[in-house]
Order: sequence, then C-alpha cells, then structure tokens
Amino acid sequence: MKYIAVVGTVGLPACYGGFESLVENLTCHSNNKIQYEVFCSGKVYSDKPHKYNGAKLSYLPLSANGIQSIPYDIISLILCIFKRPDVTLILGVSGCLFLPVYRLFSKSKVVTNIDGLEWKRDKWSKWAKKFLKFSESMAVKYSDVIITDNKAIGDYVDAEYSKNNVVIAYGGDHAIIEGTDVGPEQDYYLSLCRIEPENNVEMILQAFAKSEHKLKFVGNWNSSEFGRELKSRFSENPNLDIIDPIYDINQLFKLRSECKGYVHGHSAGGTNPSLVEAMHFQKPIFAFDCNFNRYSTDDSAVYFSDYIDLTCKLVNVTNEELLSISKNMKSIAEKRYTWEIITKMYEDTYT
Repeated sequence: MKYIAVVGTVGLPACYGGFESLVENLTCHSNNKIQYEVFCSGKVYSDKPHKYNGAKLSYLPLSANGIQSIPYDIISLILCIFKRPDVTLILGVSGCLFLPVYRLFSKSKVVTNIDGLEWKRDKWSKWAKKFLKFSESMAVKYSDVIITDNKAIGDYVDAEYSKNNVVIAYGGDHAIIEGTDVGPEQDYYLSLCRIEPENNVEMILQAFAKSEHKLKFVGNWNSSEFGRELKSRFSENPNLDIIDPIYDINQLFKLRSECKGYVHGHSAGGTNPSLVEAMHFQKPIFAFDCNFNRYSTDDSAVYFSDYIDLTCKLVNVTNEELLSISKNMKSIAEKRYTWEIITKMYEDTYT
C-alpha cells in the first residue's frame, strides 16, 4: 500500500475549484494499492467526516486560499514530516518556500503541480507576484517530479529552469451524466467562468450584445465590483442572459447539453477544467486565442482575439465547420481528458 499525502487544496468533498475536483476524482478512480490522506480547511466544512472516497481527511483551522494559504500549506508539510507519507502531492506553490526545510527532514517523494503560472496573473500585486515566482522556483528546484497541466506551461518550465516535467491535464467526463435524457439543442451559446478580467468576460459580452446570437453566461457576478458593473451594464440586453453561479450538476448538464456552442475566454492558467468538460459535450468551441487554449483544443477550435473578431467568427463560420469542430472536440476529450487516463498518469508519478 502506497501512502499519498495531498497538500494545497480546500479539501474533500470538492466544493471550490479545479484542484479540489482533481483530488475528488483521483480518490474516486484510484487503485486499491493507494491510500490518500487529504489536508482540508476546517473553516469550509461544517461537517468533518474522517473519510471520503476512501481517503483519510485531516483538518486545519485555516483558510486554504488568500494569504492564509501560505501557513496552511506549510503546516500541512510540517505534519507530513511526522506522518511520513511515501509521496507528498503538492497542488500549487503557496507553501513551497518551505520545501528546502521539508526535504531536510522528510524522505517522502515530492510531486508538485505548479498550477498555471499564478505569478503572471494581473489580479496579484507586484509583491505577491514576486513571492509566487519565488515559490514556483523553490517548487521546481526541490520537487522530485513537476507536473504542469498544459504543454505551454511545460515548455516554460523547461526553458526557464531546464527541468523536465510531466504534462497532465484534467478529466472532464465527470460532467456527463449517463442515462439522463438530453433535450433538443436550443438557440443559445454558453459561457461559464469566474468573473475576472483575465477571462475576457467583457469582450464576450460585447460580441454577443451586438450579434444575432444569444448567450447564457454563468458566473459569480456579485463577487466583485468588476462583475457587478458588467452585470448592471449588460443585463438588459435581449441577447444576454446573465446567470448567477450554478452548483447543481443536473442544471449544468442541461445547460451544456442543450447549448449550440461553448465560448471560452480564459487567457491564463494553463488547461482550464471548464473547457475540457465542455469538450465532452461534442459542441463547437470558440476560444480566446492564446497558446494555452490552442494546446488544450489541439488547434482545432475557433479562436478569437477581440470582440470584433468573435462577432465576425460567429457570423462567418459554416454549419459544416461547426459540425466538424464538435466531432474533433469530443474525440480529443475522449483521448486526453478522461479521469481514468488522468488518474493513471498521476499514479505513474508516484512510483
């Protein structure tokens, strides 16, 4: 039995983001020769079960996000010194400044997913970016295995640090609910993301506001002044349906199944889970033109660079092209983005 400690997530059951969904699916699909222990934020879970999906859960009285993510991860690593896991799986780089100390006291193999070049994101201050870049360098230097979720990030790690890395994305097949009746395709496109400038939310809204097509846009509009301002400005447009966050998987399945296409505006962060989930629904993908999205979709989607470009692409793309793109997206998803494949790739790094 190989004992794997997971550091850096909010915890299980998954209730926050991509890393949490990753761990949920790794534990769900793992073989019977692996025992996971997952560190969880006690501030998030009112119920605190000791086990989930066969994984042991340990709780810390700290937040796993924001500035508290640093002590949260460091304390998790200190506990790992005493727990002596065979492998320490670190998700994100917040606590990796502690890795030099950890390696002095632990013989555990360290596998780190460095996430999506977090230090480059516009939402961070100058000093936060410097800290995250330093933590990234510590992660790369002191980990036995570096995981990147997109070839573009893998190429960056190779060029910046001359360090081999393993590219492992995310599964998306969990978004498909087998045996559920699917209604006929409806006359709308769908977009789904956190409402942040780097996700080109305003660009997408501008394009559809002036087009003949309708868009349903799901996101956390009320979580920031940026989101509230966009919601106020665009909510009266007849082409746009501004929808608050949806956490019910059946509602999400219906929206994704019945849309005529998916619009993806992310410009940072590597492979995005919502994109690979959408690819499993065999819908045409319109993605912002950046190397992350081109790698994720194998250069086979429709790409746009600004709202005028997106408006033109929506008008000019033919039905034959849309059908071909849909089939390509599904084929790529089944070959690269299933949890059976992803779990096997992670487990290979533990040996």
